[in-house]
Amino acid sequence: MIMPDAMQPVTTALVLAGGKGERLRPLTDDRPKPMVPINGRPLLEYHLRWLRSQGVGRVVLLVGYLGNIIEEYFSIPRVPDLQVECVHEESSLGRGGAFKKGYQIAGQGNALVIATNGDVLTDQSLSPMLELHASSNALATVMVTPMLSPYGVVDVDGGSKVTGFREKPTLPFWINAGVYVFSAEVMDRFPDVGDHEAEVFPALAIEGRIAAYRSEAYWKSVETAKDLREAEEFLVNHETFNQGATA
Repeated sequence: MIMPDAMQPVTTALVLAGGKGERLRPLTDDRPKPMVPINGRPLLEYHLRWLRSQGVGRVVLLVGYLGNIIEEYFSIPRVPDLQVECVHEESSLGRGGAFKKGYQIAGQGNALVIATNGDVLTDQSLSPMLELHASSNALATVMVTPMLSPYGVVDVDGGSKVTGFREKPTLPFWINAGVYVFSAEVMDRFPDVGDHEAEVFPALAIEGRIAAYRSEAYWKSVETAKDLREAEEFLVNHETFNQGATA
């Protein structure tokens, strides 16, 4: 949980919630990907409950495909003490453009902002990310998570002898987990239309102004039916995502 003094400038989170979720069809034929149900509640609601548990008091949902369904659902308070607003895209802005528009509409001024992909589940604390962001003089801090092999691995020695088998091991790489801390200064550099990862992050890396927070916490990007099943199992036993749930 973010402590009050650390949380002071970071009360708002921008959440991308415009995905179509084509790999989850037919579940997404009549709803956007973040509204796919898990144990009877939308994926996005669990994501927002995590943000609230970290001290976030206001969320701006950046919606596109079937965004009216998200807006209608959250027109009823679903997460205690969390203010939820929707910003609609009239045309596709890309992820970077959506974040930029959301930041401008949110009226954050010079405050830091948390930005996330609304289709991920994690129990990572935001406090260490904020601390790293401050200590590293970064303009953007990215949560990264270990990359898991999608396949089992066969270990082979220097010749042709098999020495063992590993089922979907952790690989020596890190992937973008879709959770960010942004300084106000960097938001002007985001494209009006386009992707922040393609246009902004590489430039920040050259300048040495982007940090990576290595997270070993639970993380799941819900992309397939298998991911949904695994998320269901995780969520059943984690109160953070279920406290104060409304009917």
